[in-house]
Amino acid sequence: MARASGASAGQGLVPALSEGPRVRAAFIVVAAVFFLFFLLLPLLVVFVEALRQGLAAYWAGISEPEARAAIRLTLLTAIVVVPINTLFGIAAAWAVTKFNFVGKNLLITLIDVPFSVSPVIGGMVFVLLFGLPGLLGPWLAAHDVKIIFAVPGVIIATLFVTLPFVARELIPLMQKQGTDQEEAALMLGANGWQTFLRITLPNIKWGLLYGILLCNGRAIGEFGAVAVVSGHIMGLTNTMPLHVEVLYNDFNFVASFAVASLLVMMAFATLVLKTVLEARAAWKLPTLP
Repeated sequence: MARASGASAGQGLVPALSEGPRVRAAFIVVAAVFFLFFLLLPLLVVFVEALRQGLAAYWAGISEPEARAAIRLTLLTAIVVVPINTLFGIAAAWAVTKFNFVGKNLLITLIDVPFSVSPVIGGMVFVLLFGLPGLLGPWLAAHDVKIIFAVPGVIIATLFVTLPFVARELIPLMQKQGTDQEEAALMLGANGWQTFLRITLPNIKWGLLYGILLCNGRAIGEFGAVAVVSGHIMGLTNTMPLHVEVLYNDFNFVASFAVASLLVMMAFATLVLKTVLEARAAWKLPTLP
């Protein structure tokens, strides 16, 4: 009976996996055309336009003082934001998956807020909070503390939009792993830090690195929230995406595409690392019998 039911179950799957060659070819062609026109060609255009006037013009576009300031601010923002959101993601995932407490579902919902709110709205919230006419604006002005239209505002806005990435990678992973190993370590005499460093962290390292890469990629490329709080001050609060927009609006196309090509290369490097981590994580997973 078991074999018969298994055979019938297998036969039930055959029609779903036996599309004709024309159907398969159609899906492949559609996917290839979409990939060509909406991903490959736009990226190719970026590099073609960046190098249209030669390497000297390309180098001038990415080495001018405003471009270098935008690159420095972008890297500084990522350097500050990624570690903070990594610590938050680990702490939030640990709290959600290892403990039961009042407000747990609310915490999970709040973590997802940046995913459901437009980045522009997020930037406006910080303007209303820290701007001169905002809730804390008069106190900040009285103490000569600048957040909006300054570097701290750029960092805070980027923190907001990148907040969920590490936590959202770790929460399902840690839920799947359960708490058995941590409980066993505690029963054997390990303290909390030993349990985390020797049990939890090795088990989540691939998911953690994957979340860090996603967070870093979004931090480098964020535009909407940063555009609202930055004030577009050349050489001070313009990140690379904002600098690309300014150059393009000034019809300085070569410099604009040159800086954009740097963003593309950063994104490509992030994608390569992401793919490597996914492959390593899949290779490390135990095979079910």
